[in-house]
Amino acid sequence: MSAVLSAGDAATPVAATPASQTFEIRPVADAAGPLGAEVLGLDLAQALTADDFARLHQAHLHHHVLVFRNQRITPRQHIDFSRRFGPLQIHVLKNFQLAGHPEILVVSNIKENGQPIGLGDAGHFWHSDLSYKVVPSLGSLLHAQELPAVGGDTLFADQHAAYDALPEALKKTIAPLQAEHSYLARYDELRAKSPWRPALTQAQIDEVKPAVHPVVRTHPETARKALFVSEHFTTRIVGLPEDESRDLLAQLFAASVKPEFVYRHRWQPHDLVFWDNRSVQHLATGTPDTERRKLYRTTIEGDLPF
Repeated sequence: MSAVLSAGDAATPVAATPASQTFEIRPVADAAGPLGAEVLGLDLAQALTADDFARLHQAHLHHHVLVFRNQRITPRQHIDFSRRFGPLQIHVLKNFQLAGHPEILVVSNIKENGQPIGLGDAGHFWHSDLSYKVVPSLGSLLHAQELPAVGGDTLFADQHAAYDALPEALKKTIAPLQAEHSYLARYDELRAKSPWRPALTQAQIDEVKPAVHPVVRTHPETARKALFVSEHFTTRIVGLPEDESRDLLAQLFAASVKPEFVYRHRWQPHDLVFWDNRSVQHLATGTPDTERRKLYRTTIEGDLPF
């Protein structure tokens, strides 16, 4: 028997099923191995089907860096897409949050009324985002809002390829080792020459206590091994004398960012770049002081490295 709605009843709205989109995933022209691919023809302002999302997920695992071209999305749409991959992490520099959207860190060299509106020296040293957290980042998504006429490129280095290329003897040496990561490692150095870095409160310092992670981590989804140390945040190899730790880290830092492992991303208007912090390090090449640059970043929480 069919139900009869009375005048006071209201039918429950049924969400429309999203339609699959036609889009291409194409390796970037100057890719180093599988590192870096463009996503062309996809509109992230539209709802994604499960199949489309699964395709993007697999492409991200394979290429480590996905470049979504011409994404005219709102901060809320940026956040919602990011959250499909996991919970979002809030950066310790909360003064650079986008107003109304604490999940978004403003990365910018722009000043308004004499004050910086964002973190203008983000990415000054090679690093993996939030490796200094007990639970580091799965990945980050950076959306271009305003780009300079010159400069502003971002470099990505494939840490799986870097590990694979190490001599077997060195692989055996580092296999059992762990390293300390600290947000404060080079903070004062950056602050001394940067107008964007504020003094940290004790509460902020407590929020970024050093964490210890394997020197070689295993990707939880692909099982591939990768180097997991960086010149920005890694301070020492646990258990080694200081001089041995310093020398080994210098060797690993150099091995991790060789040119043959690096993809240079040259930003285009409305690019959204999504990289896997478990697989790559990245570096900002810098922007002239005379140029304006503004991007919005979300960061996805990952898992305990092993």
